[in-house]
Formats: sequence, structure tokens, C-alpha cells
Amino acid sequence: MKTSGFDTKEILICVKAYPIASVSYGETVCCAGIDIKSQEWIRLYPVPFRDLESDQRFKKYSIIETKCVKAGDDLRPESYRIQSSSIKILKYLSTDQKWKERKEVVLKAPRTTFCQLKLDQTVHNTSLGLIKPKRVAFEAKKRRGSNLEKKIQAYAQPGLFDKPKKMIEEIHFQFYYHFFCDSAGNCPGHSLSIIDWEIMQAFRKWRTRYLDTAILLEKIKSRWLDIVDPAKKDAFLYVGNLHRFPNEFTVLGVFWPPQ
Repeated sequence: MKTSGFDTKEILICVKAYPIASVSYGETVCCAGIDIKSQEWIRLYPVPFRDLESDQRFKKYSIIETKCVKAGDDLRPESYRIQSSSIKILKYLSTDQKWKERKEVVLKAPRTTFCQLKLDQTVHNTSLGLIKPKRVAFEAKKRRGSNLEKKIQAYAQPGLFDKPKKMIEEIHFQFYYHFFCDSAGNCPGHSLSIIDWEIMQAFRKWRTRYLDTAILLEKIKSRWLDIVDPAKKDAFLYVGNLHRFPNEFTVLGVFWPPQ
């Protein structure tokens, strides 16, 4: 269905990035997933996740219905601007039977290697992909905080439909996967930062249990290596690039059904 340039799509949400705040959009989340009809990758932005009504706050691997339109200010073919008020949650795909429902959708979407994805980005502006990594390593690095003044401004200018909320906490560590492409014999290796909401939430939640930062980081490392361990999981990485820096890709999340 089409209304005022917007299409109504059903989308399996595969990734949710950690929230960011800007003066232009307030606090938003970049989400990506699979268009159920076309089986193609799609990016939805900006999603004011914490301003959504409670019955609209979808979990990863929910199929949602929403109105969206191709983003006019974004050359990436997968990018769509969302009408957040139209979001409806239709179904949640469970992990039953070794993630059977999820695999039936995710593994039908286009897959590639990261080496190929980088080439496709230069030629076609391709910006999302599902890749199979091997020889994965994990690293955590301390990082400097962002501009606090701009962040305060972002929360000081709420939109008409914004709900009162605390400023999102900034995690002062950056996490990385180092890996090689599984099926590219001459792959030089890659290092991508991880911006998945789950790893940031793990840091925030687990630090009350592990008061020593070194132990906390080791626990996170152990967990994020375990979900890509080929002896246990048939793991893939969801990867995507940045609008302002199209050559810069990040890990948006991990698809990790059991072997």
C-alpha cells in the first residue's frame, strides 16, 4: 500500500544499533533488516525507539509493519526514512528448532564476503550485507567521549512527540571484531567496530556483577567470541557502513544459530 510517497512494508528487524543523539533528530536508533516481500536488505532511520509507544517497541527478530519511503538525502540503496507512528509488531520469530523461523528468512537474503561488499560499495553504493567470518578475534579499546555540549543540546530540544527520558549513557569502550572472509582465499583480514545495542547493554548490565573492569571486559570478550565459535555456532555478521563515511563499515550484529 502507498500513501503520500510512503510504502507499507513488512520487515524482519535483524539489528538495532546503540542509540545516538543529535541536534537534528534527537535520540534515535538505526535499525536494519530484511524486506519480507523482496528478501532484500533495508535500513530504517531515524527510529526514535525510546519515544515509541510500549506496544511499538520491537525486539530484534520481530516482523514489523511500517510506512517508509526511500531516503532522498542518502544515496545508499537500502536506506529508507520511516514513519515511526505507523509501526506495528506483527510477529516475533523464536529460537525454537535451532532458530528455524529466523533462518528461513535471514539465510534467504543476499550473502557476500566483506571483500566483495567493499567492492560493491564503490560501484553500487551497497551498504548492508551478511557475511561469514573465520578466524575471529575480539578487542576492546578505551575511547574518548563525544562532544558533551552537543549531546546536551540534543536532549534539550525535545520534539513534539518525544517522551521525557534520561540522556543515554555513552560507553567509553569501543569493541572490535578482527576476522577473515570465510570464502575469500586472498582476504587480507578486516577489523570492524561493533555498534550493536546488545554489546553496549551487556557492558552496562554486567558491570554491577563484575566490578573489576578488566574482568568485565574479559567476560564480554568471552561471550562475543563464543557466539562466533564455529564449533558451536553457524555464525554470520551483519555489517553496514556509515552515511557520512561510506568506506567505513561496522558490525551491526551477529546471527548465531547453533550448529
